[in-house]
Amino acid sequence: MAWFQVNFGSSLLKRQVNINVLIPADERMGPPRPEKQYKTLYLLHGYTGDYTDWLTNTSLIEISQMNDIAIVMPSGENSFYVDIERSSRMYSQFIGRELIDFTRRVFPLSRKREDTIIGGLSMGGYGALYNGMKHNDVFAHVIALSSALIVDTAPSSTYEPNPMGVHRGYFEEVFGDLDKLMESDKNLEVLAKQVLEKGTDLPDLYIACGYNDMLVYGNRKLSSYLNEIGFKHVYEESAGTHEWTFWNNFLKRGLGRLELVPKMEPMTPPFWVDAKEDSPNPVRVT
Repeated sequence: MAWFQVNFGSSLLKRQVNINVLIPADERMGPPRPEKQYKTLYLLHGYTGDYTDWLTNTSLIEISQMNDIAIVMPSGENSFYVDIERSSRMYSQFIGRELIDFTRRVFPLSRKREDTIIGGLSMGGYGALYNGMKHNDVFAHVIALSSALIVDTAPSSTYEPNPMGVHRGYFEEVFGDLDKLMESDKNLEVLAKQVLEKGTDLPDLYIACGYNDMLVYGNRKLSSYLNEIGFKHVYEESAGTHEWTFWNNFLKRGLGRLELVPKMEPMTPPFWVDAKEDSPNPVRVT
């Protein structure tokens, strides 16, 4: 296993950026295989986090080694990984273009779409869904965990900070004109429909959320809408809140369904959650 901490200049973000990169190897103490082109997971952190979060709080080195997969972790500040026009911080283009190009030139990473995965938690879950669909020519698979699907609440926000310390000014900075937000492609329902109608290769979506998580209704709502328009995806729920134990376990499950490791057994016993409030349909938990 090799762990690289890299600093490089981003023309899109107009500053130096830090990333962590894990490259697995045949042996625990051995070097990466120079002839191998590794499948790659680009893994995004949540709100207030940075490029160290996943390494600090999960068994990510083990996950990289077990799946024989390289993992790239950038910092996204609190950008929701979208292009922020007001300050010319083009996070979506950075994730979907510049970071891909840089890491593929520096590390032995596969250039194949089918070998390229994007994942994340909370804000990073939104970022994985957004950029996985926005840059569907680059990413074949998306793993979105406890995604912060909050764009529908932003237009009604005020300048009084919410419990997370976020107010309307922050949403305006990140998403632009809030009166136009729900019709823009930053609304994942709009983006999903656009991608579907283009008829291009659809990314494989895996979405998971704890049913005790405050964000679960937004995730159920998106899954229901994807079913409605015929956008194939997998949605799972299990016991869990907004917590690292859930994200560690379900990152493994998301990768497991790609058959990078032996197939994981379904959670037992199977059961149904009686979806309430925002979701009209029951959600099967497998």
